Amino acid sequence: MARTLAVMTSGGDSPGMNTALRALVRVAAVRGVRVLGVEFGYEGLMEGRFRELTRPDGEGGPLVPEPELDASGQLGGTILGSARSQRFMTPEGRADAARRLEDLSGLVVIGGNGSLTGAHLLARECKTPIVGIPASIDNDIGCSASAIGVDTALNTIVEACDRISDTARAHRRAFIVEVMGRHCGYLAMAAAVSAGADAVLFREQGRGEADILQALEDLVRRNLAEGRTKRRVLVLKAEGVELPTPLLVSRLQERLKDLKGVEARGMVLGHLVRGGSPTHHDRMIAGRLAFAAVEAALEGATDLMVGWQSTVPGGQTTPDPYVKRYPLEQVLAETAALLDGSSPVTQRRVRMMESVQGVLAL
Repeated sequence: MARTLAVMTSGGDSPGMNTALRALVRVAAVRGVRVLGVEFGYEGLMEGRFRELTRPDGEGGPLVPEPELDASGQLGGTILGSARSQRFMTPEGRADAARRLEDLSGLVVIGGNGSLTGAHLLARECKTPIVGIPASIDNDIGCSASAIGVDTALNTIVEACDRISDTARAHRRAFIVEVMGRHCGYLAMAAAVSAGADAVLFREQGRGEADILQALEDLVRRNLAEGRTKRRVLVLKAEGVELPTPLLVSRLQERLKDLKGVEARGMVLGHLVRGGSPTHHDRMIAGRLAFAAVEAALEGATDLMVGWQSTVPGGQTTPDPYVKRYPLEQVLAETAALLDGSSPVTQRRVRMMESVQGVLAL
């Protein structure tokens, strides 16, 4: 009996999801495995919204990817669509999803924390092998040093900051640039270093409004004071910092009104950071994780995620030395620790940013 895999993208989209789809379909097709794409995440799975991603090459020929996959690998977003589903979180919803998988050889779920949580719940309630691939621009997935989309998002942020810095220097302005990262400040931290920012604000610092405003006022006054040759101040802010960016800019400007010719401005990059063609690094990660996911699913392995360059103990090695398999239960526990600050990974990130704080401010 011919084997058939299903694949879905779920939750927030990430640049490189389409690359993972293309790689997964190619790997499966070479093995003679049919691939069905699930449209619009878990909602589509419950409704049985499948589409063919492989086809015979000619009359009775070997399986090949559908032509649209060739070009889609270089595109951002996801050709399968994505959606969040409350119904799937009910036992009845998952039972509907499990019935759709009864005749399949496996399901590969590409997504972030919520998507992998759904994969874990479903894996415990159905017999079909289920394997996860981490895709989240926030880099907030446990047991994986990076996730699909992170590198592209960082490149987008750095390019935006470079452009903002051009105009800031022309007018002696202080810019606060907000980037995504509601629960994890990784994007703000990493981009601050690459963009040569003067400071970075992220939720994990645990700073209150008064502390933030005083620190920013001191920073701007020191850097843009009369006699200084510096002409711009750039601050990266993660969206997880509770003080809204427009309010932060307004209150900072009020404190700086005595500084002649100095203005504070804000920019919220928002969903701009999600889009764009994936970088080489994201395409490479997507391809190698997809390869490992197909291998795991066809072996009958289930309730696991393939992670990239993880140092978290407990992973199962694969032929790719950069990829390990981790039980989804462990992945979700490590993810929770990343977000609540108890993970050594989060603690290391915060310590590293604290150690370069003086360097950033120069």
